[in-house]
Amino acid sequence: MDRSRPDPWGLGDVRELMVSIWYPASPVGPRARYAPPRAGALLADELATALGLPAGSIDYAGTVTHARAGAPAVGRHPVILYSPGGGTSRILGTHHVEDLASRGYVVVTIDHTGEAPVEFPGGRVTPVQRPTDFRKAIGVRVDDTRFVLNRLSRLPQARAMDLRRIGMVGYSAGGFTAAETMLVDRRIDAGVNLDGTMQYGFPDGDLSDSARLGLNRPFLLFGAGGHSHRPQAGNPLNDPSWTSFWEQQRAWKLDLSIPDGTHGAFTDRQFSVPAIAAAFNLPPAIVTERLGTVDPAGSVRAQRAYLGAFFDQFLRGRAQPLLRRPSPRYPEVVFTR
Repeated sequence: MDRSRPDPWGLGDVRELMVSIWYPASPVGPRARYAPPRAGALLADELATALGLPAGSIDYAGTVTHARAGAPAVGRHPVILYSPGGGTSRILGTHHVEDLASRGYVVVTIDHTGEAPVEFPGGRVTPVQRPTDFRKAIGVRVDDTRFVLNRLSRLPQARAMDLRRIGMVGYSAGGFTAAETMLVDRRIDAGVNLDGTMQYGFPDGDLSDSARLGLNRPFLLFGAGGHSHRPQAGNPLNDPSWTSFWEQQRAWKLDLSIPDGTHGAFTDRQFSVPAIAAAFNLPPAIVTERLGTVDPAGSVRAQRAYLGAFFDQFLRGRAQPLLRRPSPRYPEVVFTR
């Protein structure tokens, strides 16, 4: 609870946030649920509706993750923050988060209250506002992230966190949030943008400060389809903010792409939608429309490998050949030069 800020969307007197903390731990205790019951039902029904299925067809709250609830932490590790896409929940990055924790990172996932259903202790679920002012929404997200950074040392899991080494990864608006936060907060040493524009409106809109100025710490752009830093006149995925950022970036940079994937391929839906489609005998077009034609398992493996390599290189100081040139092990990913 950030008592220094009124809630910007009128959801309460002060700004309240929910986070989840994932960390290397002993494999004891019950398996953690994918989502809490009330918010989980709302989020699952949202996907069901999008797939043409009736409400209640998908059970997020009854699904378990690979993590253990309340397991004792083991060791001390670099920290990675995760910010979800605009209007989406932190739970949709679970497959990335679990993998990073398995590689020896403490991962803190943030819900930006008001954008998606958020369930607080006791079962209270905040209403969804769907902010229309994108500039304000990104500013709120940056403030949320900096507040979480301020609170990390006070959390029960703080002993497991090496707060001298912090990274951030975000999907869509979360990637935009990572860049904007890094511009004003030097505590974040390295960042990743998963397919998010960095301008206020797409395809047209004002460039953000991070797009205009670049950063002086390492940053990875990871896009899908034709989304890259290359100018592409007439292409609906042409993104001037990525072009400007690439030109202005003053530290290490890399632009990766999954050309056969779509924007949604960077969330848990990369594996959940194909599984749901198979279970309900949905037409293949349902999957390709949302995720593209990329092999789902290959896409997930490649994303995990490149994210792990990036943070290993810049939070642990371990040089990663995977970041130097395309790998035949991950044909789903191309380097955009």
